[in-house]
Amino acid sequence: MNDFEARDVDVVVVGAGQAGLSAAYHLRRTGYVPDRDFVVLDHAPGPGGAWQFRWPSLTYGKVHGMHALPGMELTGADAGRPSAEVIGGYFARYEEAFDLRVHRPVDVTAVRDGEGGRLRVETSEGVYAARALINATGTWDRPFWPRYPGQGTFRGRQLHTADYPGPEPFAGRRVVVVGGGASGTQHLMEIADVAAATTWVTRREPVYREGTFGEAEGRAAVALVEERVRRGLPPRSVVSVTGLPLNDAVREARARGVLDRLPMFDRITPTGVAWDPDAEGGRGRTVDADVILWATGFRAAIDHLAPLRLREPGGGVRVDGTRAVRDGRIHLVGYGPSASTVGANRAGRAAVRDVRRLLEREPVAA
Repeated sequence: MNDFEARDVDVVVVGAGQAGLSAAYHLRRTGYVPDRDFVVLDHAPGPGGAWQFRWPSLTYGKVHGMHALPGMELTGADAGRPSAEVIGGYFARYEEAFDLRVHRPVDVTAVRDGEGGRLRVETSEGVYAARALINATGTWDRPFWPRYPGQGTFRGRQLHTADYPGPEPFAGRRVVVVGGGASGTQHLMEIADVAAATTWVTRREPVYREGTFGEAEGRAAVALVEERVRRGLPPRSVVSVTGLPLNDAVREARARGVLDRLPMFDRITPTGVAWDPDAEGGRGRTVDADVILWATGFRAAIDHLAPLRLREPGGGVRVDGTRAVRDGRIHLVGYGPSASTVGANRAGRAAVRDVRRLLEREPVAA
């Protein structure tokens, strides 16, 4: 298939992580045939979504909740094995069990208005002309790097969670970990066992969550994220509004002083980080560092949708359920309130339900 031979399909699913596979499963169940009625395109080298890129020390037992894909449970997993291996293998078995025929590695470069009311989906394997598109590209490909004065002068190493290799390379080093989410605390607790010194800095005072996190608490957290998306603002992750689970490992790290947090520094120096004299909690201090690890999260990977002008003035894409308000042919799953494993499953089902209604209502262009 070349650029001049666009292939007609009803639905293109972009991304084969949790949300994309959920959508593909529900398309299959509904009667759509893969590689005839719909295609699943994934730019990753293998199954597993973003999980395949997780650091080796993140074992399956340390994962904060992994909801099974629809129609097939993940059973008998070894808690001591790397999550990349466990979940990558599970996704591979899932794709095979339901014959989802994921195309990979395929890059989707742009989605534009095409002829006859179709979407022109431009990819590294050619062009698809689709009646609808389910976008499930997640966030892993867009790590967020904050910018601070002096950042370019730092003589040490800077890296992001996306490139975190595990704790061993930090042995004997002085490490500043930036970020108050689950990844930041996990990195910090691992690194503290081998580093010469660690410093933890966050923009906000960490909030710890004790006790169980049930359905009611989950709904409340999702509602906070959903409200931002409805207003067309960039979504915050669901995790950012749930707080940090106060488990035994976190309690022990707090008792050892590993999780003693400092407010954000004001600038980066060639040898570390520094706070202004009048900074709250900083009082002009400096910290020498060999490494700055940015555990500062990710942004939605939706640049390929830019030609459709879906973004609102606030910077986000306003969605109604999963449907983009500015273009009903586009559904975003794993975005905003559905950016969790259980949310991704539900969003995949909801998107397919709405896409079916759209396709039944819209005649196929001649």
